[in-house]
Amino acid sequence: MNRIREFLNNQSHWILLSPYIAMFLIFIVIPVAAAIALSFTYFNTIQFPEPTGLKNYITLITQDSVFMQKVLPNTIKYAVIVGPGGYVLSFILAWMLAQITKGPRTVLAIIIYSPSMTSGVIMSTVWSVIFSGDEVGYFNSLLMRAGIVSEPVQWLQSPKYLMTIMLIVALWSSMGVGFLAMLSGVLNVNEELYEAAYIDGVRNRLQEIIYVTIPSMKPQMLFGAVMAIVNTFSSGGIGVALSGSNPTPQYAGQLIVNHIEDYGFIRYEMGYAAAVSVALLLIIWGSSRVSWKLFSEG
Repeated sequence: MNRIREFLNNQSHWILLSPYIAMFLIFIVIPVAAAIALSFTYFNTIQFPEPTGLKNYITLITQDSVFMQKVLPNTIKYAVIVGPGGYVLSFILAWMLAQITKGPRTVLAIIIYSPSMTSGVIMSTVWSVIFSGDEVGYFNSLLMRAGIVSEPVQWLQSPKYLMTIMLIVALWSSMGVGFLAMLSGVLNVNEELYEAAYIDGVRNRLQEIIYVTIPSMKPQMLFGAVMAIVNTFSSGGIGVALSGSNPTPQYAGQLIVNHIEDYGFIRYEMGYAAAVSVALLLIIWGSSRVSWKLFSEG
């Protein structure tokens, strides 16, 4: 019994970590490894996977014109605008809330955070009503009453407007845990640092933010950046939910995640879908490394 008790005491940290390790292996490591393995095969979900080497990756780069001309540019545009845009907006709102008293700050923080707690499908349904393509739609009704348009505009079925509406919806719902992390970071900056900064020559709020606030909350900034990158690159339900179809009209709102769903769950080309998912994984990993370089302490 003494030996068993001694063994358990020596291995207590592994025992405590074992549930997390098990979940990490089951839901992260094994699926990623399976996706990488399937990306080198032809797999239609019925027959056993057939090895094809690099064929899927060669097809993705050289033959998939939809991916190279529509999906990849759409994803980059979406990620560049929603990622940094939502990130900067999160910091600005967090800093502004930190300047007011606790009661109003708590209420406003809940209001700002609440869209991210709502399902993306529900949010898209609400916006679908606003941008409905008939005269009953709120936006069409407003424009027609103002005399700006004479007939309803098909906002969600038009390749000209779909991506813009997707960006509006995504920015509206991008105030998630990254926003809360930044708010916590701003609130926990040592007040003595601000006093020392003003003694050293800081004269306004902008200098205070640049030289004190941001350097003092690098961990929260890093967390917010990584969450923004992962959320923007891995999101794809907005365009499909708004337009009601996958692929979206003329691929105007098609993102990499939609491309994966198209080939994996509509065409049942799981091997090719796995190759696209691996490409997405590499893009997210590279972007996260850039964020780590910018905001890591070392």
